[in-house]
Amino acid sequence: MSTYIFGHTNPDSDSIVGAISLSYLKNQLGEECVPTRQGEISPETEFILNKFGGTLPELKTSVAGEKVYIVDFSDKAQAPKDIMEATILGIVDHHKLGDLTTDTPLECWIRPIGCTNTVIKEMYDYHGVEIPKDIAGMMLCAILSDTVIFKSPTCTKTDTKVCKELAKIAEIEDYKALGMEMFIVKSAVVGATARELNTRDYKEFDMGGSRLGIGQLEVVDLSVFDNLKYDLFKDMKKLKDESGLQSVLILLTDIMKEGSQLLVVSDDESKVESAFECKLENSEVWLDGVLSRKKQVIPFLQRQF
Repeated sequence: MSTYIFGHTNPDSDSIVGAISLSYLKNQLGEECVPTRQGEISPETEFILNKFGGTLPELKTSVAGEKVYIVDFSDKAQAPKDIMEATILGIVDHHKLGDLTTDTPLECWIRPIGCTNTVIKEMYDYHGVEIPKDIAGMMLCAILSDTVIFKSPTCTKTDTKVCKELAKIAEIEDYKALGMEMFIVKSAVVGATARELNTRDYKEFDMGGSRLGIGQLEVVDLSVFDNLKYDLFKDMKKLKDESGLQSVLILLTDIMKEGSQLLVVSDDESKVESAFECKLENSEVWLDGVLSRKKQVIPFLQRQF
């Protein structure tokens, strides 16, 4: 019987590649594992899979009665609805510890670094398993994505060291150029609906009984949103009502200017203003230097809610 490996809902590149890279490792160690996903992939992830010949993990949204490993999250809100009916064998992550609990002991690799695939690379090293060239390339891209090509405050020396090692395995000389090529793809918004954009990299959180939805779109030029903001706000309101959320926040992150335009739809904007010590104008504000949802957004909101 296979064990399934998957990342969070609305999977980003780290979640998809993490499922692939961890599955390969586990199979080499004698565990029959299958990489899966909870949702549709982004243009960036599609670029990575095409670039290195990766296979799209199968879609699986129900895990009752299954054995699973989870990557890139540990919050119930980001898991399949029946996650508590599954046996969680392990968690590999780089976020805060969430609210998932288990009935039995589990393998747990959680590190305060920039990307889950950096942790998985350390697991390969620990077990002495060689990483195939194609998987190394995908892991490299996942780390470049999560660390915003090393600009994110979440990036550590371990992430940069691992990137150099993966680039060598994947035979990629200029991996920063690869990162920019990937972010140009990530910046593509033509043809995407407001809902597709708002949920492209979107997570829900329970903060002191208040449920918040927080999304992030990373681009090389914020002007791509000039004619889209009205539609984004309109859909944010729908998303908030449909999911019964207290707030929906979307970060429009400019990786070149190194900051984010924060869009807010909330029952209480003052809490958001207090969290970031700012004043919202027409429900938005520029947050200079803010690139990381995990480190520069979530902790500040949690203190308010």
